[in-house]
Amino acid sequence: ADIMLRDSGHIQESDIKYVNKKRRKQGLRDQEPIYTQKDAIMAMPQFRSLWYQEKKEVIPGVTAQFVEAGHILGSAAVVLDYKDDAGNPKRLWFSGDIGRYDVPILRDPVFPEASHTVVMECTYGDKPHESLDEAYDEFIDAVKRTVNRGGKVIVPAFAIGRTQNLTYFLSDAIENGDIPDIPVVVDSPLAVNASDLYRKHTECFDDETWQFIAKHRMQGLDYLNIIFTRSVDESKALNDWNEPMIIISASGMAESGRILHHLKNNIEDGRNTILIISWQAPDTLGRRLADRERKVRIFGEEYYRKAEVVTIGGLSAHAGQNLLIDYALSSKDTLERLILVHGEETAAAAFIDKLAEHPELPVPIYADKGQTFEL
Repeated sequence: ADIMLRDSGHIQESDIKYVNKKRRKQGLRDQEPIYTQKDAIMAMPQFRSLWYQEKKEVIPGVTAQFVEAGHILGSAAVVLDYKDDAGNPKRLWFSGDIGRYDVPILRDPVFPEASHTVVMECTYGDKPHESLDEAYDEFIDAVKRTVNRGGKVIVPAFAIGRTQNLTYFLSDAIENGDIPDIPVVVDSPLAVNASDLYRKHTECFDDETWQFIAKHRMQGLDYLNIIFTRSVDESKALNDWNEPMIIISASGMAESGRILHHLKNNIEDGRNTILIISWQAPDTLGRRLADRERKVRIFGEEYYRKAEVVTIGGLSAHAGQNLLIDYALSSKDTLERLILVHGEETAAAAFIDKLAEHPELPVPIYADKGQTFEL
């Protein structure tokens, strides 16, 4: 939370500078950022850490605990236990972002147990994921194609979660000879800081990762063939490298951060590949690239895309449709209410249709913004 809030505060400050520059030209008053890096730092003493499954009475009569969500390191679903007006024990389960099974580094998500109300995400409610093995094969093919052209692979990736899983996979792929031994660069201060945190919190790793560490006699995830850059000068120097390489940079939806500079410098070269590996929100640069638009604007200037675009949905950190259905069904014997959130309307509608095949479940509710429910 610390590194993410500080980074978000930095983005707020940077964005408002750009907005205020435009507003001044229009004779409008300056606006303030929602919060700053200083605000983020001052907020941290208010946080309290809990272990998974550690129960805490948050208000009289309501006990909370966190359980593994399997989305990123430390991600959690929230379980609230309380009693209704008649004194009957009740449980509300809030999923947060639901992860996937058998993802590198992370433990599998814990499913709802004996829950009466489940509030769950439905990001990929409209589509099952291909297997991770198939997705990795696609990734390897894209890298090989690009290397044969003498190009670079540019990967917009979320700094926390996706980047660490990718470096794990790429390090293993290079060692096994699946892809050429080319430079792999993580160019995102937040991702570098997050990777440091991953190394510190090995207690959250899954068994497969512990075996990987033991086999390679590593201290945490200290990959020998991954380059981590911190300074702006190191980032700029990557533009002078003309040989094939893989650059992983934030933000994951290509809306801010160093990825914009790498896209600007590489998008008009047909040898290169832009690899989209996660869901892209509407109206973001990442979505426009995923939709393979030829002309895109970066830093206010128009660029004609010649680089190949490859989208691999199977590498997403979010659960696909099949796992989401299993998640909803896991408390079918006690479930009274199923509320869907965090999904586009089309994905939610498709998921509701799929859930209708299970009459043992209550009719799902796709929550409106600001909608309230009584427990």
